Order: sequence, then structure tokens, then C-alpha cells
Amino acid sequence: MPLDPATQKIRAFDQVGTRPLRPDGLDKVTGRARFGADATAPGMLVGRILRSPHAHARIRSIDATKAEALPGVKAVVTSKDFADRSDDLRDILVNIMARGKALYEGHTVAAVAATSASVARKALKLIKVDYEVLPHVTDVDLAMEPDAPLLHDDLITSGVEPVPTKPSNIARKIEFGHGDVDKGFAEADLVVEREFKTEATHQGYIEPHACLASVGSDGQGELWVCTQGHYMVRDVCAQLLGMDVSKLRVTASEIGGGFGGKTTVFIEPVALALSRKAGRPVKVVMTRDEVFRASGPTSSTSMRMKIGVKKDGRITALDALLKYQGGAFAGAPVDYGGMAGVACYDYPNIRVVGYDVVTNRPKQAAYRAPGAPMTAFAVESVIAEIADTLKLDPIEMRLKNAAKEGTKSAYGPTFGPVGLVETLKAAKAHPNYKVKLGKNQGRGIASGFWFNFGGQTCVSLNLNIDGTLALAVGTPDIGGSRASMCLMAAEELGIPYENVRAIIADTSSLGYNDVTDGSRVTFASGMATIHAARDAIKKLCGRAAKVWGIPEEAVVWEKGFAKPSGANAGNFEPMSLKELAANAAKTGGPIAGHYEYNAENAGPSFATHVVDVEVDPETGFTKVLRYLVCQDAGKAVHPSYVEGQFQGGAVQGIGWALNEEYIYGADGRLQNAGFLDYRIPVASDLPMIDTAIVEVPNPGHPYGVRGVGETSIVPPMAAVSNAVSHAVGIRLTESPMSPPRILKALGEQAARKAG
Repeated sequence: MPLDPATQKIRAFDQVGTRPLRPDGLDKVTGRARFGADATAPGMLVGRILRSPHAHARIRSIDATKAEALPGVKAVVTSKDFADRSDDLRDILVNIMARGKALYEGHTVAAVAATSASVARKALKLIKVDYEVLPHVTDVDLAMEPDAPLLHDDLITSGVEPVPTKPSNIARKIEFGHGDVDKGFAEADLVVEREFKTEATHQGYIEPHACLASVGSDGQGELWVCTQGHYMVRDVCAQLLGMDVSKLRVTASEIGGGFGGKTTVFIEPVALALSRKAGRPVKVVMTRDEVFRASGPTSSTSMRMKIGVKKDGRITALDALLKYQGGAFAGAPVDYGGMAGVACYDYPNIRVVGYDVVTNRPKQAAYRAPGAPMTAFAVESVIAEIADTLKLDPIEMRLKNAAKEGTKSAYGPTFGPVGLVETLKAAKAHPNYKVKLGKNQGRGIASGFWFNFGGQTCVSLNLNIDGTLALAVGTPDIGGSRASMCLMAAEELGIPYENVRAIIADTSSLGYNDVTDGSRVTFASGMATIHAARDAIKKLCGRAAKVWGIPEEAVVWEKGFAKPSGANAGNFEPMSLKELAANAAKTGGPIAGHYEYNAENAGPSFATHVVDVEVDPETGFTKVLRYLVCQDAGKAVHPSYVEGQFQGGAVQGIGWALNEEYIYGADGRLQNAGFLDYRIPVASDLPMIDTAIVEVPNPGHPYGVRGVGETSIVPPMAAVSNAVSHAVGIRLTESPMSPPRILKALGEQAARKAG
């Protein structure tokens, strides 16, 4: 339970920490909630996109004459309809509409707006594109070779001295660490070095990307979109289309899943360009095939991990080489992956070198703790192998090296109060850790970390005449944040949770809000909500003081009432929030609380996962028997939502570990662009995910809150790998650990024994 910053005593809560019903639940189960594709407008046209069938091709020409002449076609756009750029938005511009070259299968080359979907499909077939097919590369290691097909003629590697004179597919190099790595390995009693590979995976959200765009003859535009950040969408789209930001209003719909995959733009600028050209609203909805081929998955990676330890398991050094491909454009999260993936332990000597590499794949997008699960897979696999070799309890070895308050992280900062040790102890104390395993069964342990972010945030809290409150936030709700905001507002004001209703305001109603990502919303929007409530309380006390004719400082707020307090208070009956609301017009007008800031001190989060599996040696099939997530939430505002985040991250990580992967053919085309062939876990594949909420308060938040949405996906790939490796007696170093890979490893092991 967090400390009250004013008294430094343990704070008790009335609302926070309870499990009320979700405010959006009824709308979603009855179909009343409006998602991206539910938006309509009078005279609306259907937008469709023509995409490259080639992984890499020069676009010699585009002839849309026949498409434009087709009855029912109202607009066709190509790269000529977007002004060229040389700034930070150039990659986004080229990604949403190919310029000169198609850089991956699915890259947009043209788009149409027509009176019906059938007409739009016919129009796409009438657009003639003359391609010169070029050599392609989809593998990160091959893309780094000197003779690899070159994606960009002007891409010079940054972070290298001296600066290269020739372009390559290596966008940048990163390096960080401290100490003397060579000295650390010389001091080690055991050194383990392994190479690892992970394949790209998709976020797997149920709702595909969808938007409705409308641009009038006066240049004013509106956009309805499923997104994790409608302010970002507004700013990017306005700049790409040369519009004043104030002339574009963006409303976020309900979102059918995001997980980081809806933190960028793919179709929105195209829809706006079509609408501006046609003079009518245009709706664009991606098909599932388009989602896989043209929206951002994770990076695939190739890594080398080397760790040295003393006989007692204490780490002496770590040396990592990380290669992340981020699709056709720079921006792979190798820096986040490197920093987060090694953050769990106290290394006296550490060096991490990483490369951001481009390939002929769709531009990667965030996926819950972007980059971290891959590096954690490598680190935690080697840690597990060391524990096995030295015959150490895997949790005890981690405790011996665990990051704690005062530990200097590899990427620079020194940690304040953090909860890794507590999650490890919770895992060891849990009944799951004591279950005896049978034949072909194995247990895996892994820990994980995510930074958590703050960012620009703005909130408004308006008092209604009946004493209820309308809370306007600018961060789309992708994981239950509206319930958490209502709980925190109710906690501050001392009123029932049901008396606060939260909405996601459009971009014209609030100041700028950063994207819902980085596990920032419950922390940042929550803190803004708390301060907005305190702002409102100050005004409420002022109104009560005015009625009573006493100084403002003689009024205090307690559990929903303004009360006189102190020598100058007088003898007045407390006034309720409802009474103050009813009299607002007579005491000065509307009452509202506001708060805007750039949040800092988000407080990082750690987790430890324990998984038991059983592997069928005949088929290579892996069954997850039990799974445990122990994670530090700082303070669980709504424990059910927190547990849901833990469980959701674990499930997605299990899929990543066992089944999910992008499979490319020799032609550079994606071979499994649909849920029939891209296998995500469903409920029948999984046991109940057990959870243990650890609460080590974050001193940077009034209630001690830490974000929880991303840390839970960091350990699963490593935990499952460790479990499968123990079950089959072979160290597996490539994900996913699908049945064919497991059978191949078993076959190679049998051949070695026979030979």
C-alpha cells in the first residue's frame, strides 16, 4: 500500500483497489459500442487500396486512366497526390504510399474511392502498374551482407565512426554498457555463449484498421479512426496533407485491440486524400490479409548472448550482439530491446551492441514492450542454462543478481524502489513452483522488465448539476483505463465510483495527449485525473466558503463534503458535492477541474513468470500445463484489469514462443497472412493463467501506480523456451518452438547419440 506523500504514512483507499463493473461492458456486449468500421456519413464512398504483389520492385509507371473513367469511381490517388518531404515524416509518407519503389509485398501504390465496394475492386484491377522486379531480402543476417539487395540508395549507417561513405541496409548502430567486459569474463568460472533467432509476430488484434475521412471544400477535415493515439494521427495526417492542424478534428472510436499495433498511421492519410479529391466522405477498412501484409508486426532478430559467472552464480560479465530488422524503414526497437532485455540484473561489466536493419518487409510497429521479449529470450535462456550447469535453483540464482534499489542499470539510470526481488520471492512461494513434474515435462523461469513512460497528458473533470462528474481524457482506452480513471477521481472526491463517467475526448476538446502506449495511461492520465480532481476540490471549497462567508483556508474536503475547519470556520453544516453542484449557478457558475503536464517518473515494472509444459516426443506438440505471472503493479487500481493485463501478455507471449511467426517464401511473399495459417492461442490451448500482484509503490505517483500493460509479455518466450528445453533435454534457441522445430532438434539429438 503506497505511502501518503504528505504524511509518509501508509495510505488506505476506499475506491482504489476494488473491482467495480467496467463502464464500457454493457455497450460492448450489446453491440452499442461503435468501432472504427461502424462509422458512417451521408454520401460516403468506399476506399480500396492497390498493393504491390512484389517484395521489391521499381515502379516505372502507373496508369489509372481506365479506373478513373469507370462509372462510380470518384477519386484515384497515387504518390503524386502527396508532396514530397525531407523531414522526419518522410518514411511515414513513403510507407503509406510508395514513391519510386515498392519496398515490400503489400506496399500501397494507389487507392480509389468509389460508390460501392464492387466498383472499387473493379477499379483496382484497371490500374496498370509497370514494375521492374528487383532482388529482395527478408532475413536480417542476409540483409547485413555487403552484397545484399539495397533498399535505399541514401541510407548511411548512423552511430558508426568514421561515418560510412556507402549506403547499406544497416540504419544505425547502438552501443551501451559499463565496466570492463574482457576483465569480467577473465574472472568468470563459467562462460556460456549462445546464438538465438526470433521470427516476427503480429499483435493479432481482432479489429482491423479502419477509418472514415471527410474533407470539405473549405479545407476543414474530420476523421473517425480506431487508434491508440488520435492526437498523433491528427498531427501526422495534417502535415502529410499540408493542412493546418486546427482544421483537422480526429475522434477515436472504440478499439478492438491494439497492443501497440495502432500507434502509427497506415490508411488514414490515404483516406483523407481520397476524400479531399472526391469531395465526399471516404471509409477505408483493411482486410485481414492486408493487416498481415501491410501493417506493422514486430521485428525478427538474430542475437548472440554471452554471460560469465562465478561458481556461486554471481554474474561477472555480459556481452550481447543484437540484430533487429524493422521492415523497409529504419526504426527497429533494438535500443529498447537492448536496454529492457538486460535490465533485470546487476552486471559489474556489460556491453550491448545492436543494429537496426532494413529488409523487404512491412514497417514494424510496436508490440507490447517493443523489442524487449527478444533480448530477454536470449538473456534468460543463458541464465537458465548456467543455473542448470551449476545445479543452482533458478530463482535463487536470479535473486543473487537481481536489480534492486540502488542498482545502476546497463543503460544508465540508477533504479529507485523496484519490485523484481519481490516478484521472484512471490514466484518461489507460489504452489505452482512446488508441483512435481512427470515424464516429458519441464519447468521454465524467466524475469522481465519494461521502463514505463509518462508523456504529454491533459484531463478535464466537469461537475454536473446533479453532483455526478464527467471526466474527459485524451488517451484511448485499450485496457480498462476508463474504469481506473473513474476510480481515482472517485477516490479523491470521496464519492461513489458510479457517479463518475469517463469519455475519450476528440482532438478539438482537450489539449494534446500522447499516444496510449508505453504502459503510460493509468500512471499519466491517472495522475492528471487526481490533480484535476484536486483542482475541482479547491474550487468546491471556495464555493462553500463563499456561501458560509468564511476564508477558503477554513474549508476542508472530506469524503464528498466541504466542511468548516479551524478557528475561523464558524459553525456550519457540511455541504455535499450534490448541494454544491445544485447551487453552482448562484455561487459563480460551472465548476470544473483541469490538469495538463508532461509526466515523468513513471516507475519501471518487473515480473517473474513460471511455466510448466509437457512435450509429446512423437509429434513435437507442447501443452502448457500451468502458468504463473508475478508482477509489480506499484498499486493495482482495478485488480481485475491488472490481472487481465498480466494474463493477456502471458497468452500473447506463449503464442510467440510456440506457434506464431511470419513465414516468407523464396519470392519474398508472406505465406500465412490469415488466422487459419497464422496460429494464435485460443482459450482451449491454455490453462488458467495464475497471477500474483506485487505492490512496491512507485514514489513518482500519488497512489504508487506503475504501468502494467507491457512487462507481462517480456518473460514468456524465455520462460516457455526454458520449460520446453528442460522437457526435451535440448537447449532450444529459435522461436517459435513449433512442433517441426522440436522434432528436428530431437532428430538431431538422436543422430548425435547414434553417431
